[in-house]
Amino acid sequence: MLDWLKNINKEYPDFWKTYLSKFEHKSRRYVAFTTETSGLNPDKDVILSIGSFAIVNNKIHIGDSFESILLQYKYFHDNGLSNEFILESKMKKLSEPEAIHAFIDYIGNAVLIGHHVDFDVDMINSALVRLGCGRLKNEALDIDVMYRKLMDINDKQFSLDELSDLFKLPKSYRKSPSEDAYTIALLFLKLKTRLGIK
Repeated sequence: MLDWLKNINKEYPDFWKTYLSKFEHKSRRYVAFTTETSGLNPDKDVILSIGSFAIVNNKIHIGDSFESILLQYKYFHDNGLSNEFILESKMKKLSEPEAIHAFIDYIGNAVLIGHHVDFDVDMINSALVRLGCGRLKNEALDIDVMYRKLMDINDKQFSLDELSDLFKLPKSYRKSPSEDAYTIALLFLKLKTRLGIK
């Protein structure tokens, strides 16, 4: 009942304190991101990889990106799965604590952009709880919600492929979280203009 009392004098990790200090001013940077996960339950499943790109002044900055595979050995061991694809991948490989720490450093106070972004935020928040931190403070925008607002649609959700088709974006190359994040960034720029977001 009084769980909030536990956090009053809680000593957070240094990277989390640095992150919290960045919210004294509003960011002009957006970060389009997505996670690949072991399932859809933030309390039980884990993040397997993260991909993201920054957007500044209506431009996607390819050099300002974050991509990592998370070495979730316990998950693979507990579920009797092979992790050969992880070991063979050329993507940066980090433990969950290292990856979450690096991702938090990367996003700073940026506005997060995603497709069904609440799920990705919940997955990051669950990992942060395991590290003894609080929840993300970033504002988050969902491209599906933005599209439905633009078109005044309340009774349907759209997949990333459907949104790509609607905006005539190629989808054949999308095979990783970073490629999905790039697609999300492209869709965001198109929707941002149409919705008049500064």
